[in-house]
Amino acid sequence: MIDTLAMALGMPPEAPEFWLPLTFMTLLVLVVIAGTVLDGFDIGVGCLSMFAPSHLKPRMLALLSPWRDANEFWLFIGLGLFMAAFPLAWGKVMAQLYLPVTLLAVGTCLRSVGYELRMRAPRELQAFWGRLFGVGALLTAFSHGLLLAQIALFAQDEPGLLWFSLFTGACSVAAYCLLGASWLIMREGGELRARAIFWGRRCVRWAAAGAVGVSVVLALGNPGILLKWSSNGGRVAAVVLWSGMLAAFICIEMCLQRMINTSLRSTALPFVLSLLVFGMTLGGLAYSFFPYLVLDELTLWDAAAATDSLERVLLLAGIALPVALVFNARVYWRMFGMSVPPEPPAFGR
Repeated sequence: MIDTLAMALGMPPEAPEFWLPLTFMTLLVLVVIAGTVLDGFDIGVGCLSMFAPSHLKPRMLALLSPWRDANEFWLFIGLGLFMAAFPLAWGKVMAQLYLPVTLLAVGTCLRSVGYELRMRAPRELQAFWGRLFGVGALLTAFSHGLLLAQIALFAQDEPGLLWFSLFTGACSVAAYCLLGASWLIMREGGELRARAIFWGRRCVRWAAAGAVGVSVVLALGNPGILLKWSSNGGRVAAVVLWSGMLAAFICIEMCLQRMINTSLRSTALPFVLSLLVFGMTLGGLAYSFFPYLVLDELTLWDAAAATDSLERVLLLAGIALPVALVFNARVYWRMFGMSVPPEPPAFGR
């Protein structure tokens, strides 16, 4: 496939002007998937905190503390990679996505400000800053849905498309709430886990509806994408992808139903399956658009920076990314399993 693509572009596969943009696109997709998946439970818990009883909110936000700084890493590195590697696509992409990107920036800012100031505020103001964090999480989740809708619609301006964007935004909030609820089920017990099971069951079908809606509109709105998924290899990929997503959603709902009816045992299965659904959705989008950054207009080779610039950026990324990955691996390995409260120090007499 790579050789065929290189021949179609009139470049040898080993040429830097061919493989450098491809390398940066691979890195960008991996960063987007990592950011959506690893920051997703943070966003989801923030959204759920808006609907939780007041006596549970402090515990929900306290559970996020070890990952707050790491979660802010993915957005900045993704934007940095995109601007450095594909500067010619920046204007076109932002012209289509300025509204959801603006909401994303506002939501991210509110999340960071609300969480940090809540930890430093006097007790009577902590609830206010906690609500600000929740509002920022809702804006962030909703903006991700608007981004998906705009990508699926290709900036079309037809009656009824506004309702699809709002529907996708609401389903995105539900998907992040599902991810946050499944993480709470794995991490905490007691009343908080019982409520998380209830929240998860309310959100799982809306998340599935959003995935189906975006996929159908994306395929029917562009003949090229429909042709790609209906070709010989594409049909196999479509069957595997949709079978996997359907099985994941069914297993999540069955697991949550069983936890209500039989026991409240700790389990990581809903969380792992929710992560899998997010990964499959983003992987399907990447496959649908490749090799375009602006569909049917601008490929990643058309939008790439000069080869010399890409080589310098790749050198810097080769130095910075391993350090960042080691730091994040150190932080995120503790996100699975039950939360164990710290033991008080043994003060001497």
